[in-house]
Amino acid sequence: MTLERSVETDTLTPKQAGILFSKGVAMGLGDSVPGVSGGTIAVITHIYDKLIYSIRAVDAAAIRMLFKGQFRAFWQHCNGSFLLVLALGILCGLIVSANTVLYLLANHFEMLMAFFIGLVLASTLLLLPQTDMRQLRLVLALVAGILFTASFSFLQPMQLEPSLGYLFFAGAVAICAMILPGLSGAFILLLLGAYEHMLVALVEIRLATILVFMLGCATGLLAFSRLLAWLLRHYHQLSYSFIIGMLLGSLLVLWPWQHVISAYVDSAGEQHALQTELLWPLNYTEITGQDPRILGVMLSLLLGFGAVILLNRVFSRST
Repeated sequence: MTLERSVETDTLTPKQAGILFSKGVAMGLGDSVPGVSGGTIAVITHIYDKLIYSIRAVDAAAIRMLFKGQFRAFWQHCNGSFLLVLALGILCGLIVSANTVLYLLANHFEMLMAFFIGLVLASTLLLLPQTDMRQLRLVLALVAGILFTASFSFLQPMQLEPSLGYLFFAGAVAICAMILPGLSGAFILLLLGAYEHMLVALVEIRLATILVFMLGCATGLLAFSRLLAWLLRHYHQLSYSFIIGMLLGSLLVLWPWQHVISAYVDSAGEQHALQTELLWPLNYTEITGQDPRILGVMLSLLLGFGAVILLNRVFSRST
């Protein structure tokens, strides 16, 4: 698949726009769940390559078109319809998550995590045909992906008062995590010690802080998308082997039965787990005093797995 073909712009039919919008909603919901990123959902719904190539298309040529008033050419060059519909879906997904996913995280954590495990397992099964695991280098790339994602669960958050320059850096790194499968951008901000600072900035509308952070996000996204586009174009199987490994590595973070060892409370009083201990369901009640909900977990896992399999044909018709 070439770069030029990947960003070829077609007119979206209402059906195609609706399907793409639903994928954006799923990406927004995914970004609100620890251990799940928008990148994970993009891989699951078969739009990851096109998303990366479309972001990559925002280049110097596109900026020249914009400044010359060539808006139609700019829109086509950047696959604007695709990005706009997807962005609207992501925004709606983030809004919905405030009342849905966050409630499920607080009240049905085990079953929600099991649902996402089902999504990841089914997605891995569907992605495997894109790689030839008889090649040692692809197997090593898969293992490297597993280790890369899993390693983040052992990192300790930084404690500091971030400067504007540091927030620019944090935004650039966090946005890269959001488009990588298996990594949570919010968790990266926690590790970098910038999560609460940005929450306060948003609540108090500190425009300078928000602008610097957004510039960091834009810079990181445009720069990193170029690297990803190059890798997908020249090392497609190797890249997807690594991506599959990252998906599998995220299963550690999604494990339903977790005991919080240390937590972080933000300025709004919300608690965020920093260190967790993974437990077997038989030990879960003894240590936490909570019902492991084994039947509900298994049903949720099967529901997530089945949802990906059943919707795969529809998602495969993405624009």
